[in-house]
Amino acid sequence: MTVLDDRTEMADDMGELTLDVMFESLEKMPIPEGTKVEIVGGNIFMSPQRHTHWQIIFDVLEQLRVSYSRAQLASDVRIDFPGRLNGFACDVAAVADGAVKDDKGRWRHQDVEFVAEVISKDTAANDYGPKKTAYATAEVPVYLIADPYQGRCHLFTQPKDGEYMTETTVVFGTDIDLTTTCVALTLTTADFPRD
Repeated sequence: MTVLDDRTEMADDMGELTLDVMFESLEKMPIPEGTKVEIVGGNIFMSPQRHTHWQIIFDVLEQLRVSYSRAQLASDVRIDFPGRLNGFACDVAAVADGAVKDDKGRWRHQDVEFVAEVISKDTAANDYGPKKTAYATAEVPVYLIADPYQGRCHLFTQPKDGEYMTETTVVFGTDIDLTTTCVALTLTTADFPRD
């Protein structure tokens, strides 16, 4: 990663370190297929996609199709969130009906209504920490963490002042009632596999 380090250090020295500079550098690197790449607080994280991880993501995406069109859903697509250099590739994101991409062709965090992250061991601290804070600061109404190691889902709602006011935890196999949120459905976790 010396090319990336040299470019980002140069940009930082010149006061120009931006998400765009960092992602442009990453695009020139030989990153293996199936590797998720995102920037959290200015730090680059790369993690390979596991089959268990993908099964949960796919299950959530399929269920969201009840409330969202295919065009409103994204997986592992860059969305910039509040905070210092936060370019996340959410496992699942759903945007509001009528949302329009910005001039760079990206969804705006202001239009995100739902985010789901599936825990990976090496990046779990991000999902439970700085990403949760960024989602709350962005006022994403519904944030779901699916943790195949715990066999639990953690649902965060009612963002206010950079925190979620409500947290609900359920074990895999328990339905998650989202009918009173903008998502307007019941999410079934019966088929979520464990690691």
